[in-house]
Amino acid sequence: MVSVKLDQDTCTACQTCVDTCPMGVFEAQGDKVVVAQEDQCISCRACEASCPVTAIVVED
Repeated sequence: MVSVKLDQDTCTACQTCVDTCPMGVFEAQGDKVVVAQEDQCISCRACEASCPVTAIVVED
């Protein structure tokens, strides 16, 4: 099972991961971004690569 970790202390809620993720794993909720559908992650790591503050870690 894939684990998607989003460090809320580092995240700036820029929503790049929301726009980048092809599976809709991330969701904007108010003024923050959350991992909404971790079970949909396909481990492409596009979110890790696109996050400007390296707040995301995907583990297989």
